[in-house]
Amino acid sequence: MNSDTHLEFYRRLGHLFYAIAATDNGIKDEEFKILETLVYKDWLSENEDAKSILETFKHLQANEAEDSNTYFQHFVDFKRAHYALFNKTINSKILNTATAITTSFSGQNKSELILLAKLDIELKK
Repeated sequence: MNSDTHLEFYRRLGHLFYAIAATDNGIKDEEFKILETLVYKDWLSENEDAKSILETFKHLQANEAEDSNTYFQHFVDFKRAHYALFNKTINSKILNTATAITTSFSGQNKSELILLAKLDIELKK
């Protein structure tokens, strides 16, 4: 994978995690904190470009990007175009991070569960 694709992979993860956090029409501090913890704990060990997950998330949050479906679709489009990047280990890590975001603040709600289910289905394709 070239460095541009690698960087874009992490940016698209930022889109995905933003979509997961924003699906209930607001991002809680706890959602960002758990994402930050997991990026440093699980993602940065692979590549320094993983910081782009947080940078992208913060950028979307600062610009009050509201349509979580659009950012979810950005991730899906990238995944479909770069299928080879997504193995069982990466998919598991993505799903674990997304789930942690949804459970970080007062449990999961219906919109979060629906988006997690869509993500799970997409990652199994």
